[in-house]
Amino acid sequence: MSDANILLADDDEELSQLLSDFLEREGFHVDVAGDGNSALRTLTEGNYDAVILDVMLPQKSGIDVLRELRRASQLPVLMLTALGEDIDRILGLELGADDYVPKPCNPREIAARLRAILRRTRGEAETAHMGDLSLGPVKLAAAARTVSVRGEAIALTGTEFNILAMLMREAGRVVGKDAIAQAVLGRTLRPFDRSIDVHISKLRRKLGPAADGDSLIHTIQRGGYLFRVVDET
Repeated sequence: MSDANILLADDDEELSQLLSDFLEREGFHVDVAGDGNSALRTLTEGNYDAVILDVMLPQKSGIDVLRELRRASQLPVLMLTALGEDIDRILGLELGADDYVPKPCNPREIAARLRAILRRTRGEAETAHMGDLSLGPVKLAAAARTVSVRGEAIALTGTEFNILAMLMREAGRVVGKDAIAQAVLGRTLRPFDRSIDVHISKLRRKLGPAADGDSLIHTIQRGGYLFRVVDET
């Protein structure tokens, strides 16, 4: 990940300096934007591998920046949220953030989260050799990292793609939330952490129902999730 170009969007100058210095020492190339408008402009003009996006930005909030970014890009996004602000976290995930870190944050955790996101979204490891998958109405092309439903392409974030790939590889079997979090987010779930639930909810909406009208992804109480094997021929 030493070649990764990162935009850090945060108006806290002291924190931005601390994080950027640490990430540079870890091998990342970091640019800093101090407000939402600057962040959007810089992302449009530059070539970045990921963005660290604070929710509370001046001029244009991090949530608004994410909303506009997702209209045209699936660039990996790591949100910085205030401790205890569950609404901001859930909204960020709903709008397409890959993961979040609550403030105050540890620079080492930021670096670890970035590496996990970049590793997964770049298609390294699992998707590089797993082969294409075709189950019911869903076709997943591993090398191209694309998904179509009944022949129509759907746009997924890197995190959504990797969750779907994991569930499809284990189709018909229950995959636990903690297993998904470890494999896709590179971390364990905190108590009351709804990150995986929100990503699954978004996947359900994007995939749509099976021919029988039921969801392609079932929730197994206190267990996890199961991708249904559905014959639509």
